[in-house]
Amino acid sequence: MNRSFRIGELAVYPTRGVTQVLGIESREVSGIRQTFYHLRVASSDERIFVPISKAHSIGLRPLIAREEVSRVFEFLKTRPVKIVRQNWNRRLREYNEKLMRGSIYDVAEVMRELYYLRYQKILSFGEKKVLETARDLLVGEIAAVTEREVSEVQEQVESLFPAEQRAGAPSSAEQ
Repeated sequence: MNRSFRIGELAVYPTRGVTQVLGIESREVSGIRQTFYHLRVASSDERIFVPISKAHSIGLRPLIAREEVSRVFEFLKTRPVKIVRQNWNRRLREYNEKLMRGSIYDVAEVMRELYYLRYQKILSFGEKKVLETARDLLVGEIAAVTEREVSEVQEQVESLFPAEQRAGAPSSAEQ
């Protein structure tokens, strides 16, 4: 679905999270005049210019609807169908691909899998970073949609996982 964004509107940019459209600007790049969305990343104040003609293929999308939040929470509460048993770098690549797609359910799936995996084993540095990124993306979008503080939403999201998954320690049988 190709969709236009208006100045001031919030949108989600994959791997960066919630952004605000600051403007629509025309620029010349490599001798070709293009029109761009000028975005500001909410969590970092970083600026991004996205060609309007490529916004959809890049994955720029509107925030989820407020009604969708409860479905995301229900999704997070379900146990993963399978915990991936492949090596960590292959898992990491798959997780990053899901984050790049930008779907809130892909982000939630990455977060959920890593929360459960973290209970079974010690996560690699890369897995920890991906978990942190997925959590920040998901929490940031839900906070924007529900107009709540990020810390409040993060607490609610983390409470959806069993206490042992929140703690992040491997079980005594695996130590």
